[in-house]
Amino acid sequence: MAETSAVVPKAQHFRIARLGAADAPSYRALMLHAYAVAADAFTSTAQERAAEPLSWWLARIADPRGLSHVFGAFLDEQLVGTVTVEFAAKPKTRHKAHLIGMFVAPAARGCGLGRGLLQAALGLIAERPGIRVVTLTVTEGNEHAIALYESLGFKRFGVEPLAIAVQDGFKAKVHMWREIPPAPALGGAA
Repeated sequence: MAETSAVVPKAQHFRIARLGAADAPSYRALMLHAYAVAADAFTSTAQERAAEPLSWWLARIADPRGLSHVFGAFLDEQLVGTVTVEFAAKPKTRHKAHLIGMFVAPAARGCGLGRGLLQAALGLIAERPGIRVVTLTVTEGNEHAIALYESLGFKRFGVEPLAIAVQDGFKAKVHMWREIPPAPALGGAA
């Protein structure tokens, strides 16, 4: 997958790229920051993920089964955003992909990084044979994220009440999906 570059506010440059093994330490640091500053957005806590060894983070980036792919958004060469695509391994659900771990650091928001990450993830998903649907969940009330997902064709299909326990009670999760059209047959008639 090709990297994406664009001019963003304040003449900063960003690129979106699939993360590799060398990115594991910065990916871990960014996600631990994400779990701390956006605790309501994730089902994992900073404490439980901090206990994971670097090998756990590396396995997410470089999954030997090819079921997990992580994209990063780099702003002036610093990792400031990420999203993970997970593909199902079970035969009855191999037609599905799921997006998790979507995060852009607060100081880097508003530059198109979230959209770029999602477009890269959707591009990878569209390239994988047999994928027909991609799903995600977003914490209810996160209207900026919901608007971004909807602008890229995601639709709400339900709300899970009491989905995550947070410091002041519970939060619901909005479930969203997007159909992935089948790839055109090679050599077919137009």
